[in-house]
Amino acid sequence: MSEEKSLNFIEEIVENDLNSGKYETLVTRFPPEPNGYLHIGHAKAICLNFGLTQKYGGYTNLRFDDTNPVTEKTEYVNSQQEDIRWLGFNWKNELYASDYFDELYGFAVKLIEKGLAYVDESSADEIAALKGTPTEPGQDSPYRSRSIEENLDLFTKMKNGEFPDGAYILRAKIDMASPNMLMRDPIIYRIKHAEHHRTGNKWCIYPMYDFAHGQSDSIENITHSICTLEYVSHRELYDWFIEKLEIFPSKQYEFARLNLTSTVMSKRKLLQLVNENLVNGWDDPRMPTISGLRRRGFTPKSIREFCERIGIAKRENLIELSLLEFCIREDLNKTANRVMAVLDPIKLVITNYEKGTEDLIGENNPEAEDGGGTRVIPFSNELWIEREDFMEVPAKKWFRLAPGAMVRLKFAYIVKCEDFVKDENGNVTEIRCTYIPESKSGNDTSGVHVKGTIHWVSAPHAKTAEIRLYDRLFTSETPDAEEGDFKDYLNPESLTVLPNVYIEPALADADLESRYQFIRKGYFCLDKDSTADKLVFNRTVTLKDTFKKPN
Repeated sequence: MSEEKSLNFIEEIVENDLNSGKYETLVTRFPPEPNGYLHIGHAKAICLNFGLTQKYGGYTNLRFDDTNPVTEKTEYVNSQQEDIRWLGFNWKNELYASDYFDELYGFAVKLIEKGLAYVDESSADEIAALKGTPTEPGQDSPYRSRSIEENLDLFTKMKNGEFPDGAYILRAKIDMASPNMLMRDPIIYRIKHAEHHRTGNKWCIYPMYDFAHGQSDSIENITHSICTLEYVSHRELYDWFIEKLEIFPSKQYEFARLNLTSTVMSKRKLLQLVNENLVNGWDDPRMPTISGLRRRGFTPKSIREFCERIGIAKRENLIELSLLEFCIREDLNKTANRVMAVLDPIKLVITNYEKGTEDLIGENNPEAEDGGGTRVIPFSNELWIEREDFMEVPAKKWFRLAPGAMVRLKFAYIVKCEDFVKDENGNVTEIRCTYIPESKSGNDTSGVHVKGTIHWVSAPHAKTAEIRLYDRLFTSETPDAEEGDFKDYLNPESLTVLPNVYIEPALADADLESRYQFIRKGYFCLDKDSTADKLVFNRTVTLKDTFKKPN
């Protein structure tokens, strides 16, 4: 009997709220800003918000916090929807903060009418100078005492487009001496003459995130508004707006964001990598984006398992990338068919094989729950093998090919190296072997035992493909924390392209959804750059498990 998993602190809060009758229905939301592609850190938040309503009932909304028209694109909206669905989740309502622009404007007017907001025309530098420091109180703006009537008039003119960008802002009137700097009369509206991806040019004033976010939660009757720890200091402001507007009391709870080694999670930095062509787009398989991980061959199950393993905590921590790699290995080991591909080929000729061509049977996946099935693999007297599987002068405990040595060809026969050929530069170009006819895999009566098994591809039947070997994007485990520019720590060997790799013919029918284990080489998937004439495979992860499991 398996041990029951203990609740995380968010689940404890939810259970207490539901059991006490505080809420009848659990309502959460996932609120991305459509200004970039989602990354593995967002996957943690997605799994948490949608996972809670899967476990406890209720529903989750997908709400795009689209309050900054300058950085937002429909492309980002579409990609974020695709990522959430791919991870295995469905939202009840697709909503946008821009759906509420009229209501939010009304809320701002209500604050002005209650004497709790004012229009300020100070410059950004003047506002900063008056704000004070964490140890010194701020000073009132000279415009803080404007009358309600004047504030309403100016705010209407702001809305009507009568002022240029930056001329006026609307500020909440809270407390310029508050120990929480965010409570020192925060900006809640600014003028931006920019076309919005949904509302067009209807608006030229837009709410700030802190104003739009909590009120959107309230409009949707969100019971548990879950965000990351950097918003702890924002909670007081979140509650203040709800209290003063006398609206549904959504509650904010914070958890530790995902910090992952050997990458960066800042959307600004990821956008830099894309815009400076340091990677090949948002879905470059080296990127920590969900679309990049998908293209690299990660599965939804492996990412959900990763998010489950790292858990939900209140303290920041740094998670090893090797744990994510461990999760995809565990998944693909059970689901990926085993196939043969020769990445660094050298010709092997079997001099006494006279059958022409023979069909052999290969096991697809011995780890699969359904047995995995089998496939037909063509065999001939000319094969491609890995160059590293032959050593002219063998090392101690060498169990692969060498002069006079024997090895088993996977799914085939035992062969013995009789000779080899070199070119004028002294490089071995061909290995010549004999085979033992009675040593056929599955029907071996030869009595010969060998310690080494190598993979191969029949030369006359082989297809060719481009293989992209991906490694970590950064040489540093913490590029964000290093001195200087984080881009100085990009790994120059994060991508190696092998243009002509020999693959077994069955892979000619590979599809984008399938995952493969190239025997002895790693896990791979077909890339979207593939065409009928040129197959391209991405290495998802190497075979070796580098994740250090706890003692």
